[in-house]
Amino acid sequence: MSNSRSRLARESNTIETMIGMYCHYQHCAKGLLCGDCQELLDYARERLAKCPFQEGKPTCAKCPVHCYTPIMRSRVKAVMRYAGPRMAYRHPLMTLFHFLDGRRENSPVILGKEGHHQ
Repeated sequence: MSNSRSRLARESNTIETMIGMYCHYQHCAKGLLCGDCQELLDYARERLAKCPFQEGKPTCAKCPVHCYTPIMRSRVKAVMRYAGPRMAYRHPLMTLFHFLDGRRENSPVILGKEGHHQ
């Protein structure tokens, strides 16, 4: 797996873990996500798959493009406010990689439909 693919896979795993933690403790879901949280996870994965930056993707907090609708962005912020502080204790390696990804100095490059720089 290339570094760029592992970067997107890590971000997908991180958001899945955070939504799982939030759903478990806020909605008392055991094992599977509730319908609302599953919808949010599906949406987040779709946004990641369609990210115009792909391999040069910054963390969402540093991204110049806000691809989430205001409602979904609000929902993700609630998840991150709850799960973010707890991630360091429950998932220290995932937290470390997310922190390092956020410190990257790469400037994002938008790729066109053919994979060429715009």
